[in-house]
Amino acid sequence: MGVFDPVLELGRGLLETLRSFWFEPTVTYQYPEQKREVRPRYRGRHVLKRYENGLEKCIGCSLCAAACPADAIFVEASENTDEKRFSPGERYASTYEINMLRCIYCGFCEDACPTEAIVLGDNYELSFLSRREAVYTKDLLLESVPTADGLTPRKVEPGVFTRSVPEMKDPTD
Repeated sequence: MGVFDPVLELGRGLLETLRSFWFEPTVTYQYPEQKREVRPRYRGRHVLKRYENGLEKCIGCSLCAAACPADAIFVEASENTDEKRFSPGERYASTYEINMLRCIYCGFCEDACPTEAIVLGDNYELSFLSRREAVYTKDLLLESVPTADGLTPRKVEPGVFTRSVPEMKDPTD
């Protein structure tokens, strides 16, 4: 290695920087008005999913909390009745909280969920003004329903829901 080799490499790097600066188009997003597309496998803010009929997919099994290496998830389960039905099983998550300050966005909660209730969505806008705002409750995590008749809790006929975990299909990715 010669004495001038580092200087030549530095010059090549500077020329590459100048070439990209002068001859390549600049890509700038006007952020609040124009949001950038995220990659298909991006892991953003958590979302609690619902079934097509509006019932919550979460059955309160706490497997996501057990799988979380950062201990960021707290789940408390309660019993479902036919007069107050939240999910299609014996139990539902009466309390579901995720501390976003502790979450490391690893996706283990998503993998551990037997009903595919918790998913890491594509929302990357996470900002808090206090520590209390960083704890997302079930109301903030649950996806909205398209119609008012899909809200939970609801009254259902006895014996309609016999299975809390649906028939699983092969994963597609």
